[in-house]
Amino acid sequence: MLRYIVKRILAVIPTLILISIFVFMFVRFIPGDPARRVAGPDATLEDVEMIRETLGLNKPVFEQYKDYILGLLHGDMGTSLKTKRAVTYEIGLRYMNTVTLTISSLVWSVIFGVLIGVFSGKNRSKWQDYAGMTFAVSGISLPSFWLGLMLIQIFSVKLKWLPTVGAEGFKSLILPSITLGASVAAIIARFTRSSIIEVMKEDYIRTAYAKGLKDKKVIWKHVFKNSMIPVVTVVGLQFGFLLGGSVVTESVFAYPGLGSLLIDSVNFRDYPMIQSLILIFSMNFVLINLIVDLIYAALNPEIKLQ
Repeated sequence: MLRYIVKRILAVIPTLILISIFVFMFVRFIPGDPARRVAGPDATLEDVEMIRETLGLNKPVFEQYKDYILGLLHGDMGTSLKTKRAVTYEIGLRYMNTVTLTISSLVWSVIFGVLIGVFSGKNRSKWQDYAGMTFAVSGISLPSFWLGLMLIQIFSVKLKWLPTVGAEGFKSLILPSITLGASVAAIIARFTRSSIIEVMKEDYIRTAYAKGLKDKKVIWKHVFKNSMIPVVTVVGLQFGFLLGGSVVTESVFAYPGLGSLLIDSVNFRDYPMIQSLILIFSMNFVLINLIVDLIYAALNPEIKLQ
């Protein structure tokens, strides 16, 4: 097991290096001149060139990347061009907001997605199955920004039950987490249903029924346990997507997280902030995949031998 863990961790290193190169080059293809944005519309050409030199934007791209990597190795992500404060400080102010929103979205979507998937798979081709899969198709098909606006219109504007924007207290998490987690719950429901159906075809399940075991015991002790291995993989992947997909949801609800910070940074052409945020989203996704692989190996001993 230890050998497998070390092997998977070492495999992550070249992936992170490639991500850092891609992120660094990507932000430099964004239209607009950050030096001009910092200098202001009334600045002269000399002022813009001076700021470009101060920011190091006049150096060759290779030298800029070298300085960027050296800074990362020392825990320095640079200084925000917009706020003039350290990027790590700005990200630190919002990071936990995004993590809280992501976890709350994942928790309810896993609970509802798994329950709907189990009952749909157990009652294949019955009304419970059709109802569950209708929910799944609806959750995947509805755009998150449209769903968010509809929830705001109903629960905030008309009923006045929940706040529209901000991140103050539990109530402010309800609408954004539903918006962010709807598609994830639908995906988990479909994967759970498929896995339940496959496991129920196995011989040992028919044997359990033949022995006279009650339906609930067979479903929750035998079918459910053995059908969760592929679902765990899906949940891990969706957690990574939730972290990155929070951009739209946070913009709709004016939620002070990393997603809304990324939108503001792109509008200002804040290079250090943009590349740091994209790098964090990417690293989170890679690390979550690594954790999922380790959990998968723990659940399925055959993986350790491969």
